[in-house]
Amino acid sequence: MTTPSPFPLEPTPAAAQAAIKEEFAFFSDWSERYQYLIDLGRKLPPFPEEWKTEEHRLLGCQSMVWIVPEGDAARLDFRATSDSAIVSGLIYLALRVYSGRSAREIVETEADYIADIGLAKHLSPTRNNGLAALLAFIRESAKRALA
Repeated sequence: MTTPSPFPLEPTPAAAQAAIKEEFAFFSDWSERYQYLIDLGRKLPPFPEEWKTEEHRLLGCQSMVWIVPEGDAARLDFRATSDSAIVSGLIYLALRVYSGRSAREIVETEADYIADIGLAKHLSPTRNNGLAALLAFIRESAKRALA
């Protein structure tokens, strides 16, 4: 039995994105923001070792990332982890916006927080590709739930 997911933290995806933007605005430089990302990654709920299989591995990431969707169109929860501290923080942000939401909310929500906090400009190309793969997986899971 896994630990219950802490997501959603905010009542709507828009509220989650606004909170993320506000939190990142608190930091004056990107070294502090990277440290905050690492700290957020440590808050991910435990991920069962038996789920760390090729079946659950997210392709398109340089780091090892595993993600498991659970639920249906009414509510989709995602469990995920990475072997990278910064990537774990990126996962935390994505789950904060999308996990615990309806499939319709997920499909209709653009990941505006990425541009709002300047994330894309401060990630390596491989991390940006991995983040894009993570967001695409979440959206595709929601589209499958709606079908």
